[in-house]
Amino acid sequence: MGKVIAIDGPSGAGKSTVAGILAQRLGYLYVDTGAIYRSVGWKAKEKNVDINDSASVKELCRSIKIKIDNDRIYVDGCDVTGEIRTPEMGMMASKVSAIPEVRKSLLELQRGFVKEHDVVMEGRDIGTVVFPEASIKFYIDASVIERGKRRLDDLIFSRIDSNLQETVKEIIERDYNDTTREIAPLRKADDSIYIDSTDMSVDEVVEKMLVEISKLKIGFKGQGVKDSSEDLRKQTLEPSNS
Repeated sequence: MGKVIAIDGPSGAGKSTVAGILAQRLGYLYVDTGAIYRSVGWKAKEKNVDINDSASVKELCRSIKIKIDNDRIYVDGCDVTGEIRTPEMGMMASKVSAIPEVRKSLLELQRGFVKEHDVVMEGRDIGTVVFPEASIKFYIDASVIERGKRRLDDLIFSRIDSNLQETVKEIIERDYNDTTREIAPLRKADDSIYIDSTDMSVDEVVEKMLVEISKLKIGFKGQGVKDSSEDLRKQTLEPSNS
């Protein structure tokens, strides 16, 4: 069983960005669980499955095959990496994730990654439900306005038309859905390290996480994590080939 670094937090807080960089620097597998739920939403739309019909969505989950390969997301062999990053797919993910049968089905998939890998896994219930025994847990947050700005930048980069007001509105709605659902709502685990990234750069957040990880010595792949954050920064720039 591999080691787990759990990262939770609301939409637009920067979880995916820092998790991907952290995984690369530590030599761990990066797993974006939000992308997995978005993939289910994408498949439901493609198959004209009513996501409000839990029985139909449950049946869909029985047949769907989701693969993560070098940061690309494949659904039944189709690369959907770009298609699942729309606001529509974000809301679809929020809705399907509230279905108990879907969460149970995908929970097994998420836990399966750790059988053969050390992982950095991010989502909304990683430290509370998926891996409550994770080696270390982080909760990444930011103000609603800042999260709206970041998400809008992502949408513009993806050439998706939107504006700050609409984006903030969608984030507030997503926050409500995620924090009030009955099954595995978004919340900070009691033993999570809280990071408010509102006024922090991506590098600053990653460095803070690396320092916290170094304190626990839970392991840079193949070498272990050294005590000094300066040593750690040097070490993570040159990962081992083991």
